[in-house]
Amino acid sequence: MKVAVVGATGMVGTVMLKVLAERNFPISELIPVASEKSVGKQIEYKGKKYSVIGLQDAVELKADIAIFSAGGDTSLEWAPKFAQGGTTVIDNSSAWRMNPNNKLIVPEINADQLTETDKIIANPNCSTIQMVLVMNPLHKKYKIKRTIVSTYQSVTGTGVKAIEQLNNENKGISGEMAYPYPINQNCLPHCDVFEDNGYTKEEMKLVNEPKKILNDNSLKITATAVRVPVVGGHSESINIEFENDFDLAEIRKILHETEGITLQDNLDTNTYPMPIYAEGKDDVFVGRIRRDESQANTINMWVVTDNLRKGAATNAIQIAEYLVEHKLVNSALEKV
Repeated sequence: MKVAVVGATGMVGTVMLKVLAERNFPISELIPVASEKSVGKQIEYKGKKYSVIGLQDAVELKADIAIFSAGGDTSLEWAPKFAQGGTTVIDNSSAWRMNPNNKLIVPEINADQLTETDKIIANPNCSTIQMVLVMNPLHKKYKIKRTIVSTYQSVTGTGVKAIEQLNNENKGISGEMAYPYPINQNCLPHCDVFEDNGYTKEEMKLVNEPKKILNDNSLKITATAVRVPVVGGHSESINIEFENDFDLAEIRKILHETEGITLQDNLDTNTYPMPIYAEGKDDVFVGRIRRDESQANTINMWVVTDNLRKGAATNAIQIAEYLVEHKLVNSALEKV
């Protein structure tokens, strides 16, 4: 399999290379791609060094799969150029997610929608992925009416500049600011830019993307997204109202048996999800499961995942694995 990683020198691109190696994805030729300022840089993959190339050169190499993590503008311009050359693109930006012609995929939920004709496949928002993995089995069993989510999002979701700001502030050093305010010892109710309705783009992704992934426009979702001074992963407080009543033990059993979810829910041992446990892992961790005593058929829970892995890189690579396993993309060897 001839694989291009677009944005290979960035934070998510670096994790993508790590996850590709860990999962032993079948790569016959790796093509690391980045912006012009990074062309010529060396990256390492499985002990071998590779030179980063530019986008146009990468298009001409006609990779079987290109995994993009280079921002929405780059994806809008270049994903169609890769696709026109026969490459299947898996895009980590928001550029194609809500386009009706592009599938929005969380493999454990809806990979079976994919076909050979899907040449640009969208990877959901990091916060969306962890929420829908929990919602999906519960929606099937109890029918979700309304979801209220508040996020506690790691600075890694913003990028290297934000991590540097947090580290500088920890050390009392003045430096470049990724945020309009300090993030150390602070929380910013401001993820992405504000829209006309008073919500941020991040919050509206949480409202809209689950409806597409779960194929149910009747879902009522509202969100508040907050940036916190954490590096390990994103956390979410989720309140879900069902049409039907539920048994707490059954909910725990359903989540425990759901692929991609690890249940951490034992108050006797103070066992619950935290970013320090989720960092570097691929599962979505769920705990603090309890009835909402203020309203019927409603539950509260706490959900954590490493936003750079399952929230981005791992989910994209799981899509690629599905394509290969189900022969929805032809390898370089098969084309010879």
